[in-house]
Amino acid sequence: MQPGISRRTAGILILLLALGAAACAASAASPAAQNAGEQLGGRDQGAQPAAGASAAASAGTGGSVTDAQAFAALADRQIIKTGEVTVEVDNVAASLGRVRALATELGGYVGGSQAGTLEDSASLTLRIPADRFEDGLTRLHELDGKVLSESTREEDVTSQIVDLDARIKNLEASERQYRALVERATAVDDILAVQTRLDAVRGEIEQLSAQLEQLSGLAGLSTLTVTLSPSPTPVERATEDWDPGATFENATAALVGIGQSLADILIWLGIVGVPLLIVLAVATVVVARVLPLARRRLPVPPTE
Repeated sequence: MQPGISRRTAGILILLLALGAAACAASAASPAAQNAGEQLGGRDQGAQPAAGASAAASAGTGGSVTDAQAFAALADRQIIKTGEVTVEVDNVAASLGRVRALATELGGYVGGSQAGTLEDSASLTLRIPADRFEDGLTRLHELDGKVLSESTREEDVTSQIVDLDARIKNLEASERQYRALVERATAVDDILAVQTRLDAVRGEIEQLSAQLEQLSGLAGLSTLTVTLSPSPTPVERATEDWDPGATFENATAALVGIGQSLADILIWLGIVGVPLLIVLAVATVVVARVLPLARRRLPVPPTE
């Protein structure tokens, strides 16, 4: 041991290294937690285990895993649900009020809205409890209008939440040990070294806690974006399918087709028709000249 380093300082440094390794174990625990979350998701995607398989699993683990616990684990899955629905309505302002009331009835709130004039569409972002997400979609279909489009997405974040929770617990354990070291340290250098590490651990805990809170909030309250579009007027309905450009292109294509057909006929006449006419003309001339000569050579029948 070097003379400039006391035994107490060396002990503090050794403890710091040990606690640093414990903090790293928080990251090492992430794959295990993630595997646990993936197993929960895999249970839901696959078929439910048979009664015999559940009994065998319980017997293999001394009865620590039961069917009730397995189903409870499935119920604890954290899923972020989002959706977008576009509804065509006759009165945007009236439907806007009904959608706002719908969010309140479902135990949620309107997270944001964008509305223009009476002739423009309106958009609302509803935050409703995840277990009322399907009810919200059903109620939107019951509005006085026509659902033009609907899309929903689900993201299972159970493994991420389990991972964050495990890392936070490991860091909190390291934080308690660092605080104990600060209380026992007497040298200023030792106190500063431990306090620096303590502040870093506290910062990591706050960062991970914020991520955990955000994921839990997104999983607890689903997001449903509703767009209310005004119904088109009769004139708009009559003209919405009319495309002058497409009509011009179709007429031009028809004219080009007729020209091509005429060109094909002229080509056939030039290649096949003209030679055929020449042959017919030559044959006609030959017959016209030969036939009189043949008649002259025929014997004249005697007269009585």
